Amino acid sequence: MKFESKNVVVTGGANGIGKRIAEQFLAQGANVAVIDKDGDAGEAFASAHAGRVFFSRGDVSEEETVARFVAEVAARFGEVHALVNNAGLGRGGILSGCSAEDFLYVYRTCVLAPYLLTRGLMEFFAKGAAVVNIASTRALMSQPDTESYTAAKGGVVALTHALAASLAGRVRVNCVSPGWITSAELPDVEHQQHPAGRVGKPEDIAAMVLYLCGEEAGFITGQNFVVDGGMTKLMIYNGDNGWKLETEN
Repeated sequence: MKFESKNVVVTGGANGIGKRIAEQFLAQGANVAVIDKDGDAGEAFASAHAGRVFFSRGDVSEEETVARFVAEVAARFGEVHALVNNAGLGRGGILSGCSAEDFLYVYRTCVLAPYLLTRGLMEFFAKGAAVVNIASTRALMSQPDTESYTAAKGGVVALTHALAASLAGRVRVNCVSPGWITSAELPDVEHQQHPAGRVGKPEDIAAMVLYLCGEEAGFITGQNFVVDGGMTKLMIYNGDNGWKLETEN
C-alpha cells in the first residue's frame, strides 16, 4: 500500500475532515497519531484501530500541549513521514464583537500550532517527508462576520510558502483550501450551484492531502490547492446558475 508502515500526524483528527484524512492514511497502511480536544471521539477512533492510531487529547492552541504531543509522537514513532495541520475553528468577527482574546485563540489554533508542530518535528521528519496545512477558501473570499477565521486561514496560506522556503530540500510544505465540505444531505439547488455539480465531501479533501504527501507530488511545494468544486471561479449574477437574490420588502 502507498503509505505502508509510514507514520502520519493529523491534528483535529477525531471528527470531520481530519478524521477522514486519518482514515484514508490508515487504509493505505499508515500508522496515525491524532490530537484533538474531543476526547470521547478520539478515544473511540483509537479503539476502533487498536495499535495503529495513537490518540492524545489536547488543545493545540496551547504551546505546552503541542510540546507534549511532539514528545509523545517522537517517542512512539521515532520518525514522521507526514504532518497534516488540520485543526481549526472560528469565533466570529467584527459584527458580533469578536474579542481580542477570541481572535488570538483562533490564530493560535490555526496558524501558531502548525508552526510549532512543524518546528518541533523538524528533527524527526523522514527523508521525503511532507507537511500539508488545511486552510480554507475563506482565505480568498469572505462572508460577513468571519474575520477571526478568515484572517487565520489567510495566515495559513502565507505560513505554507514561508515554511516551504525555509525547509527547501528537507520537507515539502503545501496547503489545501477546502470550499463547502459536508456529509449532510442537501437540496439539489446547493449542488447545482457548484460548477462540479455537487457540494464537496471530506473524501475530496483527504484525496488531495494523500496525493500531496505521496512520492508522486515530489516536485510540488509551497502551493495552495483550492478544492471547492469551482466555486471561487464562478461569477454570480442574480438569476444565474440557480442563484437568486432575495431581499426583505
